[in-house]
Amino acid sequence: MLDHILQKADLTGELTITEIISLLELEEKKDLDRLFDCAYRIKTRHVGRTVWFRGLVEFSNICSKDCYYCGIRRSNKEVQRFALPEKAIIESAVWSWKAGYGSAVLQSGERSDPEFIAMIERVLREIKRLTNNELGITLCLGEQIEETYRRWFDAGAHRYLLRIETSNRDLYAKLHPADHSYDRRIECLDLLRKTGYQVGTGVMIGLPMQTIADLADDLMFFKRQDIDMIGMGPYIYHSTTPLMQYRREWEIPPGQLLKLGLKMIALARILMRDINIAATTALQALEDDGREQGLLAGANVIMPNTTDTQYRSSYQLYENKPCIDENASMCQDCLSRRIKSIGETPGISAWGDSPHFAARRKQTV
Repeated sequence: MLDHILQKADLTGELTITEIISLLELEEKKDLDRLFDCAYRIKTRHVGRTVWFRGLVEFSNICSKDCYYCGIRRSNKEVQRFALPEKAIIESAVWSWKAGYGSAVLQSGERSDPEFIAMIERVLREIKRLTNNELGITLCLGEQIEETYRRWFDAGAHRYLLRIETSNRDLYAKLHPADHSYDRRIECLDLLRKTGYQVGTGVMIGLPMQTIADLADDLMFFKRQDIDMIGMGPYIYHSTTPLMQYRREWEIPPGQLLKLGLKMIALARILMRDINIAATTALQALEDDGREQGLLAGANVIMPNTTDTQYRSSYQLYENKPCIDENASMCQDCLSRRIKSIGETPGISAWGDSPHFAARRKQTV
């Protein structure tokens, strides 16, 4: 049976939900190796062995949202809040450009007040000016209205990551207060597509009350939405969040959780062959070489942190986040060595856009 499914995976990637579940349930090392090898072959054929760097600027942990799983949720009074000055945000992005990263990611807690919207627009225009329009920019700034998405797109952003966190409507409701809307999240993904962004989303893997069938549905959700890029990772508990009460009952051992995260990456690559997939920092939080394992399972994007180290400990969506005390140059050197050690090539001075996005745009022209 496994031979038949993996043959289908390799040739077409057209798997049924039952077949996806069966692959997510694999546990034997020899079977997992075959799955990851299949995904890596597909990655090599469709996006190559270049790993694209996105310099991550986590510029503020001030957030209007109160998600029950997040360490910087609005109601968490134990967090020391910060917001980088505009100059510091710009300098971090420009550092990425000078270091040879093709792109930067601007990420913060979610705000939609006029001052914040205008500040992001100014920052984008200045980054594009100072980098001769050579630096690609991804935003990860949450739910906004169409006008805001358009302003930021016109100012120079061209990718946007808005994670759904789970495609299960009922589970989504359990993870958020009543004023958070699943339908609004979907609407925003549609608005981003309409505006012209390369659209990314993702889920948390190993949530309380989450099933393997839920994860299989998440993968099919990505495919239905025709997503250009995915940023997903293992769910790691944070002690000051409401979900902490479920830890004893629902927490998955680190090794098993890492395997589940790798299986999700592999299946995302099999099902959506030419998209960009990030090997997230949460993988490294579970095992030192977790991000490298993610690349070997099908990922092709890494997001090294370029934020000033004095702020990193205050931007922890989950606990035991790695690299919070390493400056940007240390992260760059370390990751470059790690990537080369597994036979991959760091992408230098190029945006590294999703081939899926380029193909979709060509179809609409």
